[in-house]
Amino acid sequence: MAWTKRIVLFCLTNLLVIVTISITMNLLGIQPYLTADGLNPVALAEFCLLWGMGGAFISLALSRVMAKWMMGVKVIDPQNARGAALELVQTVHQLASAAGLPAMPEVGVYESPELNAFATGPTKSRALVAVSTGLLSAMGRGELEGVLGHELTHVANGDMVTMTLIQGVVNAFVMFLARVIAYFVSRNVERGRAMVRFGVTIGLEILLSLLGSIVVAAFSRWREFRADAGGARLAGRQNMIAALEALQRRYQPLTPKSAYSSLQIAGRSGGLMAFFASHPPLEKRIAALRAGA
Repeated sequence: MAWTKRIVLFCLTNLLVIVTISITMNLLGIQPYLTADGLNPVALAEFCLLWGMGGAFISLALSRVMAKWMMGVKVIDPQNARGAALELVQTVHQLASAAGLPAMPEVGVYESPELNAFATGPTKSRALVAVSTGLLSAMGRGELEGVLGHELTHVANGDMVTMTLIQGVVNAFVMFLARVIAYFVSRNVERGRAMVRFGVTIGLEILLSLLGSIVVAAFSRWREFRADAGGARLAGRQNMIAALEALQRRYQPLTPKSAYSSLQIAGRSGGLMAFFASHPPLEKRIAALRAGA
């Protein structure tokens, strides 16, 4: 909810998948868009759309596994859960039922002092909701319900699938532009033309993917407002506001010049960095909830 881990994990996995696809295709010599007459833009567009969308959906399929691995999430077994763990599972299941999810998500906890939670997974029936130990120890029950309601709204809204479609389109444009530019850059190279084209393609894919993340971040900011509204419906508006205010109290005292400012959940980043922010400022989210948005 509060930080960018879900988005970072998805985008990082997606970038690795796209680069891996490009390297594999080059090693296998699969370049149907290159003919004896030069570059075939129609074949290239079809190639990029196929593999761009494919890469995004591979990233989505791996999202739950990657989250568990990279974050060290320990999934709670509902049958053997006791105490606080059982209460967490029961709360998630109650909210998931209220959200109309077709299947109960996995519930996990990971060690971290930060106040954070995230939901991920390829479908509404195969979701994972993970909560940090720092959030569990710092928030009361009402605030925790607000956080969980927010995350489960992401699942109910199918946000990961929508983000995958957007990322797939971005991937297609990235792959297309990288190859077109690399083709013209390498066209006048006498020796090592293939290697130059390959190197320029990979470099541009990484650079253009970072720029393409602006589009993904814009969608992410919009969906945060929707998830806040959904969390308010599931857990109560005051609980949702209280959760955001708890985050505000914890992180907003940091100044932009602080050594820890890069870890802020909703930092006051301005200029170009604001375009890469995956979450709107907390004060705007709280204001939207109070206004009944």
